[in-house]
Amino acid sequence: MKKITLFSDGSALGNPGAGGYGTILRYGDVEKEFVGGESHTTNNRMELSGVIAGLKALKEPCEVEVISDSSYVVKAINEWLDGWIKRDFKKVKNVDLWKEYLEVSKPHKVRGTWVRGHNGHIENERCDILARDEAQRQKEKLEV
Repeated sequence: MKKITLFSDGSALGNPGAGGYGTILRYGDVEKEFVGGESHTTNNRMELSGVIAGLKALKEPCEVEVISDSSYVVKAINEWLDGWIKRDFKKVKNVDLWKEYLEVSKPHKVRGTWVRGHNGHIENERCDILARDEAQRQKEKLEV
């Protein structure tokens, strides 16, 4: 099983507001970047959307380490999801995205690793730039 590192960050200008995510997939020396966004969203939705986009890009089952500055995403992946499923996602936000995450993560072994944001972590800083730039693009589309 290939070992993949998935770095991701999300941004929202206002919460809710225009948002974006930036994701880097790394396998050995090969990296691919992904960006996406929405005109009206939250930071947490963008954090999770970046992880989903990265997982969707994988073409075979992989061992995936998700590296994120979102304790929401990392704790959900590592600790909370099983309980949420047992209680049918009652009182859980972003159920649509968590269900999509469960679907796209099925073939993979995924674990989350939290890193402090805005602390010089090279890939996290790059994902932050990608996410903010996309959020700004989403905002500018609304202003036209």
